Amino acid sequence: MDLHLKIWRQKDRNATGKLVTYTLNNLNPHMSFLEMMDTLNEQLITQGDDPIEFDHDCREGICGQCGLMINGIAHGPLKHTTTCQLHLRSFNDNDTITIEPFRSAAFQVKKDLKVDRSAFDRIISSGGFVSINTGQAPDATVIPIAHELAESAFDSAACIGCGACVATCKNGSAALFTAAKITHMALLPQGKEERSLRVLNMVTQMDMESFGHCSNMEACEVECPQGISVLNIARMNFEYNKALIFKKRQ
Repeated sequence: MDLHLKIWRQKDRNATGKLVTYTLNNLNPHMSFLEMMDTLNEQLITQGDDPIEFDHDCREGICGQCGLMINGIAHGPLKHTTTCQLHLRSFNDNDTITIEPFRSAAFQVKKDLKVDRSAFDRIISSGGFVSINTGQAPDATVIPIAHELAESAFDSAACIGCGACVATCKNGSAALFTAAKITHMALLPQGKEERSLRVLNMVTQMDMESFGHCSNMEACEVECPQGISVLNIARMNFEYNKALIFKKRQ
């Protein structure tokens, strides 16, 4: 199959970017989207041109590094799928595909399709951890946890931090990402010791990172490759308000 690609090229974060058109011929429709990008880069290197910068790592839908806007949709047309899990068979011969980086005030473009998502790291560093001293790791059955609670916490913990929720949200909100990290720890007994301080710190850090506010459009859940529920945002708001009340009473 043949494809025409309009790809965002930008030398660095201070440069003015633009869409550049490339054509690839005789592609195998069973190739992954990132394999197609590799093929294009090999062609560019052979021609003496700069290859296209894009993030990737595991290529198994686990690490969350491969986020791209494909025809205006985060990770492309398939639901609950990361860019690396997308294959060319999802497109038609001679299609024109527009490929852009995730766009947000908090996600600065570093080069081409590569963006700086370190804001997520700073949100996690502000409270997305358990700091109690547990000593030697206890057996998994020492702390009894109801099955329904464990499953609910796992559903929230499934967030891979790809940033599709931010890129999809018209406000550029990181509420779904932050809420998922807060919720899975708030539900489990290991995270209850610091739950108030955690939610206050993480929400404060989120607000400091130039992310927009959530206006409950729920586009984030629709485009999330893991299908993280917006109910996590309701849980985050509950935890935040409870923490504020507790703090005022101290």
